[in-house]
Amino acid sequence: MREILKPSLNWLLVFIPAAVWLEHANPESHMAIFACACLSVLPLAGWLGRATEHLAERTGEGVGGLLNATFGNAAELIIAFMALRRGLYDVVKASLTGSIIGNILLVLGAAYLAGGWKFKVQTFNATSARNQSTMLTLAVIGLVVPAAFHYLGGKERIYEADLSLEISAVLLATYALSLFFSLHTHKKLFSTAPESEEVKHPSWSLTRSLTVLFAATAMIAWMSEILVGSVEQAAHTLGMTSVFVGVIVVAIIGNAAEHSTAIMVAMKNRMDLSLGIAIGSSIQIALFVAPLLVIASHFMGPRPMDLVFTPAEVVATGLAVAITGQISSDGESNWFEGVQLLAVYVILALLFYFLPEGRQA
Repeated sequence: MREILKPSLNWLLVFIPAAVWLEHANPESHMAIFACACLSVLPLAGWLGRATEHLAERTGEGVGGLLNATFGNAAELIIAFMALRRGLYDVVKASLTGSIIGNILLVLGAAYLAGGWKFKVQTFNATSARNQSTMLTLAVIGLVVPAAFHYLGGKERIYEADLSLEISAVLLATYALSLFFSLHTHKKLFSTAPESEEVKHPSWSLTRSLTVLFAATAMIAWMSEILVGSVEQAAHTLGMTSVFVGVIVVAIIGNAAEHSTAIMVAMKNRMDLSLGIAIGSSIQIALFVAPLLVIASHFMGPRPMDLVFTPAEVVATGLAVAITGQISSDGESNWFEGVQLLAVYVILALLFYFLPEGRQA
């Protein structure tokens, strides 16, 4: 009884049936649905984080971070596919941009701040961090080239769909090879020493870890779908533009799993896992999810989707990658570096907040 009455995030699980009931019984209550769906994601993200920790104990920090990033992005991938089928390409692109900058600025910044406040200086594998920074730079190139072709190509814009499709194939192949490089041929370069400071606790079985991981991911995807259905109306009620909603609001909610897990493991001085989650998630969005959506649009969308992002989105992504690479290349972190990353995120959020609706060129 004491365990049941003990304050816990699990109490927020009650908002899952509340969100489902509101969606069916009172679908016009967008603010209430939005609030319930947001609160329901928090305990689910906590369970996903615990499952990832236990898996990381068995597979290593690299694979553990990859698994968390993959399952954390599952909700966003499902939401993006739904928007893709309806031809909402601007919404898809805005959420992709928001996920990339949100993970490497907001999530990583919060992890640096939370971990650095508890530990004066935290260390991580510099080789892995530099490799991830290079992959992020490749992602920016994949965004800049189609945008440059769009704004400089003149009458040749008819080839944008073909160019985006071919670049997507290159990005997907590079992402697959990066996994083969870091997890197989050169995995020793990315290995980390075991944390001596961490108090060991009984590990979950592999079956239990995977079951919790799949279940939490499925529930997060369900709640995210409900949330996205109400977030636009709720945000507009609060005076937010659709640009801000796509890049900031939807991205923050869609990446709730990464937010909680990366911060939680950083406070336990497991920075390699924290970086693997935050930066790895951005890499996966840019080099796997976005190209996959482009290819899928040729089969399921009303027309092919391209990789032509707006100038604001390209600039925001480029600046985010630049400061992340600079801060994370030395293999050490502290709380003030977290403040710096969060400051850049706030500046970019202000840009998108004041950006007018008709931003497309």
